[in-house]
Amino acid sequence: MKQQCYLAVIYLNWAVFAAGLILLGLKGQWPLFVVWLVVLPIAGWAYIRVFPSISRFMGYGTVADKAPTAAAPTPASTHGEVTIYTALGCPFCPIVKDRLIALSQAMGFRVKEVDVTLKPAVLVAKGIRALPVVECGTWRVEGNATSERLASVIAGSHADESVLAR
Repeated sequence: MKQQCYLAVIYLNWAVFAAGLILLGLKGQWPLFVVWLVVLPIAGWAYIRVFPSISRFMGYGTVADKAPTAAAPTPASTHGEVTIYTALGCPFCPIVKDRLIALSQAMGFRVKEVDVTLKPAVLVAKGIRALPVVECGTWRVEGNATSERLASVIAGSHADESVLAR
């Protein structure tokens, strides 16, 4: 299974959450409404926190990182900013974001996060259907990426077929 979150599934989860609140509210099931309102977000947060430990049991394989051999500083004029597109509810997004932040300190670039949870226009314009997506210059990396892979794309020395030119 590919290590990415399809936006349709993320939106479906949010729709089920909202529909549950509406249904329970209309039926006057206030104790269940409060449980739904409180427990589901906490369960989602806990799922994202423990996801790296349970990903292999869910069929995603391991999300272990592979450190770059050398993360040399990049010229600020070439890659002054690296953009990551994320969505609330995606367990891969915080993993890749943390890797980018660590690399930014070693390589000297800024990380710009764009949360597309409520921005469908950005998704359509960019052609994004799954997350996380990292853009660096004219290159795009989709899904979970190791620090090694991200560093090679940012440094411009990638030979990876899964790196897409825009």
